[in-house]
Amino acid sequence: MAKGRNPGDASTLQMALVGYQVEKQKIEEQIRRIQAQLKGKRVTVASANASAAKPAGRRVLSAAARARIAAAQKKRWAEHRKRVAQSKQG
Repeated sequence: MAKGRNPGDASTLQMALVGYQVEKQKIEEQIRRIQAQLKGKRVTVASANASAAKPAGRRVLSAAARARIAAAQKKRWAEHRKRVAQSKQG
């Protein structure tokens, strides 16, 4: 055994380590909530293991949603081109 250490020191250190790990999980959960709020997402309370297992990624849009977005963008560009053409004529 190492000089100056007794068995009580090891158990105290183990308990301290467990306590700090619990605090670390709480802090990480708060960080995730704040980051989600900054991104404009709603956050539900989940276990630390479940939220750490799946990283947050991009949202998936349906084909219909992509088509609506594309149609709206084409309409905006058509209006823009029409205004540019009118300003060049007049």
